[in-house]
Amino acid sequence: MLRCRVLGHRFRFRSDGAMMRWACERGCGADGSKQYPSAEHARRYAAAFDREYGSDTANAPLFGLFPLRILHFARRASRRQQPPQ
Repeated sequence: MLRCRVLGHRFRFRSDGAMMRWACERGCGADGSKQYPSAEHARRYAAAFDREYGSDTANAPLFGLFPLRILHFARRASRRQQPPQ
């Protein structure tokens, strides 16, 4: 999904017993899971990771990893233009 590639995934986290599961709410198919020692651990981690940024944009990621992708592309392009030594 183009939106996830440009803006990053929007993962939602939940716990099922001692298993924490996550999936992208945009429906792109990105998902995963992790087993924890107890249901309480899984519940706490899911609650900590499953947060909405809302109006607090100071802590929100800016377009996911998009700025890093641009920087990486610019570095590769500048290396191609340099003459061999």
